[in-house]
Amino acid sequence: MEKEISVVDAKERSRYEAVDSEGNLMGFVDYKLYPDVIAFLHAETLPEFRGQGVAGRIATKSLEDARDAGLRVKPACPYYQDFLAEHTEYADLVKRNGE
Repeated sequence: MEKEISVVDAKERSRYEAVDSEGNLMGFVDYKLYPDVIAFLHAETLPEFRGQGVAGRIATKSLEDARDAGLRVKPACPYYQDFLAEHTEYADLVKRNGE
């Protein structure tokens, strides 16, 4: 049976967190919020949860939330850079230099 993964914006910690059905932290991405931009700084999946799609679920939720809020995205984290290169449906969110 596949583990249930919930992704929440833990605004008080400036990060998105993935937790399982028992509330165990599975992974997170730290971010910095600016008036019109969200910068994703560091993504990490805890070792015991790697290979289960945790980081992808966090990226998808955080990018959908950015889109819904009308924010541009600055992918400062290598994981987000790679994710955005593979998932071109989010290309319109990426803040380019000079924007």
